[in-house]
Amino acid sequence: MDPDSVKSTLSDLAFGNVMAAAARDYQKELLAQEKAQSSASANEEVDLDELMDDPELEKLHADRIAALKKEAEKREAMKRQGHGEYREITEGDFLGEVTGSEKVICHFYHKEFYRCKIMDKHLKALAPKHVDTKFIKLDAENAPFFVTKLAVKTLPCVIIFRKGVAVDRLVGFQDLGGKDDFATRKLEVFLIKKGIISEKKNEDDEDDVYDESRRKSVRSSVNHDSDSD
Repeated sequence: MDPDSVKSTLSDLAFGNVMAAAARDYQKELLAQEKAQSSASANEEVDLDELMDDPELEKLHADRIAALKKEAEKREAMKRQGHGEYREITEGDFLGEVTGSEKVICHFYHKEFYRCKIMDKHLKALAPKHVDTKFIKLDAENAPFFVTKLAVKTLPCVIIFRKGVAVDRLVGFQDLGGKDDFATRKLEVFLIKKGIISEKKNEDDEDDVYDESRRKSVRSSVNHDSDSD
């Protein structure tokens, strides 16, 4: 056999062996990477399971659910007392209404006064948002006794009661910019500053309950002057 031919054949065989070895090494590397990824994934799952079974996390969750339940029961009790809506009452109902709740907002109004209708609109919008406070209205024309006792002289007149005691009032729109087109938020801020309602978060309680339930599921699977009476 030609020596050069033999040398060429041996070289080809050596190159083939090198390529085969390289292919085997590459395959081993791929298998090692897959095994490492699989192991990491398994570790993550174990860590997640350990986290979900954490007693402290379980206690926090249980406490949160209990707090939500208690708050819901409180809201229902207040709704039975007339909270959560803007209601009209009579003079005969007045004492029972203002003494029956800790925080009460009462609008003395006249059915023909334009600004009283504007105030009605804003109070009606705020009542469902601030269930801790009772929102009521009383026709001043049909409540002469309390109009006199509370010195109501200009309408609309919104009187703030705490534990049955009149502690503050809003007369006309003088504290709301003096204009008829004020935003509901302006009245809300005024009442917050007076301490009769509280600032609300961006999401309401129903959203809180929904989010909590969802987490639990995942875990288990124009201008006018003020009117006078």
